[in-house]
Amino acid sequence: MCGIFAYLNYNVGRERRYVLEVLLNGLRRLEYRGYDSAGIAIDSDLTLEAQNENGKCKPYHSSSPLVFRQEGKIESLVTSVYSAVDKLDLDLEKLFLVHAGIAHTRWATHGVPAPKNSHPQSSGEFDEFLVVHNGIITNYEVLKQTLVRQGFKFESDTDTEVIPKLAKFVFDQARDGEGGVTFSQVVMEVMRQLEGAYALIFKSPHYPNELIACKRGSTLILGVNELGGETSRHLFHDVKALTANEKPKELFFSSDLCAIVEHTKNYAAIEDNEIVHIKDGSVSILRFDNEKEMPASVQRALSVLEMEVEQIKKGDFDHFMKKEIHEQPGSLTTSMRGRLKNGIVVLGGLKDHMRTIRRSRRIIFIGCGTSYHAALAARPIMEELTDVPVTMEIASDMLDRKALIFKEDTAVFVSQSGETADTLHALEYALENGALCLGVTNTVGSTLARKTHCGVHINAGCEIGVASTKAYTCQIVVMVMIALAIGSDKLSTLAKREAIIAGLTKLPEQVRDVLKLDDEMKVLAQSLIDEQSLLMFGRGNNYATALEGALKVKEVALMHSEGMLAGEMKHGPLALVDEHLPIIVIATQDDSFSKQQSVIQQLHARKGRLIVMCSKGDASLVCPDGRSRVIEVPQVVDCLQPIINIIPLQLLAYHLTVLRGYDVDQPRNLAKSVTTQ
Repeated sequence: MCGIFAYLNYNVGRERRYVLEVLLNGLRRLEYRGYDSAGIAIDSDLTLEAQNENGKCKPYHSSSPLVFRQEGKIESLVTSVYSAVDKLDLDLEKLFLVHAGIAHTRWATHGVPAPKNSHPQSSGEFDEFLVVHNGIITNYEVLKQTLVRQGFKFESDTDTEVIPKLAKFVFDQARDGEGGVTFSQVVMEVMRQLEGAYALIFKSPHYPNELIACKRGSTLILGVNELGGETSRHLFHDVKALTANEKPKELFFSSDLCAIVEHTKNYAAIEDNEIVHIKDGSVSILRFDNEKEMPASVQRALSVLEMEVEQIKKGDFDHFMKKEIHEQPGSLTTSMRGRLKNGIVVLGGLKDHMRTIRRSRRIIFIGCGTSYHAALAARPIMEELTDVPVTMEIASDMLDRKALIFKEDTAVFVSQSGETADTLHALEYALENGALCLGVTNTVGSTLARKTHCGVHINAGCEIGVASTKAYTCQIVVMVMIALAIGSDKLSTLAKREAIIAGLTKLPEQVRDVLKLDDEMKVLAQSLIDEQSLLMFGRGNNYATALEGALKVKEVALMHSEGMLAGEMKHGPLALVDEHLPIIVIATQDDSFSKQQSVIQQLHARKGRLIVMCSKGDASLVCPDGRSRVIEVPQVVDCLQPIINIIPLQLLAYHLTVLRGYDVDQPRNLAKSVTTQ
């Protein structure tokens, strides 16, 4: 969804050009989240006009903010920023010992993509308060009506605009009374009025060189880079102690760790209802409580980011999606590292809850999109090894139905980002009903990781492409390992568990082998480039593969594609079959192989245009007359076969997209992290 980035330098000289580039590059790092417009705000020069065109004086003595907003890609914003700089004759070489800038990428929810709806959103004339926002304010219409009655005029169609205007209203009310009001007091009063999910950063010329961030539901990260020495990782103490710290430093706020890794590895994840105030180069963290007038001070230690800059760069690849497809041997190795010891699966995140999980009435997998498909791929082995019934729930549908969840259930929530709105709402619902909640996510410190009782990180590494590839295969591996751990007390499945563990150790090399099909998939894509539709049939372990393969084609190649359960073919889909419609049938060796052979024969009988994926050496079994195109892949243990089988389909989707001339890494209308319902 939307991306937030902010940069404040303190006691270290930075040219305006440098500040601009840090902000713009921060937005580039957040591009993968999906967006349709962008904007930034920096400080102008004090020498600029202190009056507006009507002769009204600005109500503060500091420099006015300069706000730049643009529809479209970030490079459009870059062009407009430097064009405006030239017109304003702004000195890009001017040095700032302290400067606070904010930036934002917007994914439209309220109002079409347009400069007026882009962020930062303003309080109005003179930009007394500026806000960048990720999330949705659910009571914005009521707040807007109240502010209109107070004389405020709205220019955008967004829910966000009520926030800076509310801040100005609070500020004006306090200023009209006795005494002054601090920036944090203004923000606290604004938070009291807001309902919904949000991460916010405030900038105001009334409080020059200060920034305030707060959140409720959406991820926000604080990055700290002390210059001239190693950043101390002691606790942030009270405000007075922090203010005494005069060290030169750079401070960052970001929606994502990917945007700060090139600047610092020292960070803190901001918790819900926390207010982080940067003033005089110091950081104070306050916990907001709607029931209390005064916030409590919070102590927080810095964490060290385990990510390298190379992970957020394309390297020798043309696109992130292709890079991430080819990274899968390494990402799978990392997911398993330290978790397979002497033929035993060790998952420290589940250790304290294993007895409860084994006694569960049922296990419920809950997710959306690709994460749901990964859970679906793991369901058969979870049932086989644990003897616990496993049900599947799409998070949004579960909430719509108010599905029954009992305290004897174990609910497994699967989300790459750990911030998927529907999944988090489903998590709240499950917690309210007393279920044990287990999280599977790629993001350390995410809301899902913090709110579940226990869980396992998939450790896939930073995934930039909107269409998930390596996170999907790592999710399956982790859920297979969870099944192995839960079922490790059963003698009846010992042989199967040993075969799976042996298969896991060989899996990265077999993935490396299947990646050699890259050129073959490009040739196949060339034959499909002008098609309007594509069907994929799978069953058993590979029903999820058909769904996920079709989703990849839909997501990036913008081609209609449907994954279908092969057992349902005769109940409707068979009517679509003719000599023109391309159909991919997944028929690798497993318990469903003979049934898939029957499906292939029936499709041939109706002159179907088939592409068959089979195990190496089985081409003659699935296509004895040689009429169909065949994709041969390595055979592995059945529960790991979906990992092998999805990779050719990922490559196919990638090459189809490139050949059709579409954006691979940022498909239209889609976002990496879906933080709205």
